[in-house]
Amino acid sequence: MNRIQVQEKLKDSGLLIFTPREFCDVFGIAPKTGSVFISRNLKSGLFIKLRNNYYMLKDSHPPLNLIANKLYQPSYISLESALSHYSIIPEVVYTVTSVTTKPTREFKTPKGVFSYQRIKKSVFTGYVPATLEGHVVLLAEPEKALADYLYFVDLKKISLNDRLNLKRINKGKLLKYIRIFKRKSLLKKAMDIYVEQRKPRKIY
Repeated sequence: MNRIQVQEKLKDSGLLIFTPREFCDVFGIAPKTGSVFISRNLKSGLFIKLRNNYYMLKDSHPPLNLIANKLYQPSYISLESALSHYSIIPEVVYTVTSVTTKPTREFKTPKGVFSYQRIKKSVFTGYVPATLEGHVVLLAEPEKALADYLYFVDLKKISLNDRLNLKRINKGKLLKYIRIFKRKSLLKKAMDIYVEQRKPRKIY
């Protein structure tokens, strides 16, 4: 197969991130042939390896959120990445954070760091297809991103950001998502945050 033709076909197919099986399906070739081509062109610099069985064209620039969705499935963008996107936290987040029903994992790739926190299947909800940087990705709604975040705060796996901006949060919708976790301590934590938000800020 010709490198330039492969490059063009992958781009035309929208297959910016691919597995060996997807690669073989696009080109109608045997798994062994595909495996050899991918291996050779990792060395030649045509492809980049993101993790085992996940590759991308070196000169393509898919959004990090798209890579996150593809790299570990099922998953959706949530936690700090989604909260930053919605300006619920003021910080810029450099690790792309998602939730998944699979075991918790972190992948350090040439394109960035991708972190996945495990939640139960019963609470794997509250996400929508959103168009970011011209690509459709699965992204938590603001209320679900905050509910997911507070869940891991409640588990003491992450620290609570004391600069949460709740202006874009629908309180009723947030509490609906909080309740599906079935944790009284989590519901109390959410209510406590609203109490704190109502307190006057000290000016020094």
